[in-house]
Amino acid sequence: MTSTRAKTAAVISGAALWFTIVAGAQTGGQTFKIRLTTVPIDFVEAANVTGTGSATAVLTGNALKITGTFEKLHGPATTAELHRGRILGVRGPSIGTLTATKETSCTFEGTVTLTSAQVDAAKEGMIYVQINSEPAPSGNLWGWLLKPERTQ
Repeated sequence: MTSTRAKTAAVISGAALWFTIVAGAQTGGQTFKIRLTTVPIDFVEAANVTGTGSATAVLTGNALKITGTFEKLHGPATTAELHRGRILGVRGPSIGTLTATKETSCTFEGTVTLTSAQVDAAKEGMIYVQINSEPAPSGNLWGWLLKPERTQ
């Protein structure tokens, strides 16, 4: 009888652990990687866009939390924004503001509440981060939200 109780306890413990793992994965949200790179608009602006960076975005429900860093801009950052583009590589309107200090190298972060259409766009790779700077006010660094399987 003791072995039956032990087996039952083991099954219950195993099931509880499985539910904890599944629930944690569901509440943890979907994670995206972001590589920030230069994408000059034209040859005139090409000399003004420098630097690199990276970030992570976690989508939980309709909240998108982004944390990242960038470095080596030619001039201080002015804004960090979240944008929606029609397809990967195509620019679009700003849909949210992130917090970044006005430096040439720093961290940035923010949480933006998305509409259901924007959540779908994020899952399809149509949302990107844009870092603007004094020398490149139309955008210094860009990085699209990529699902982990697309970053390899």
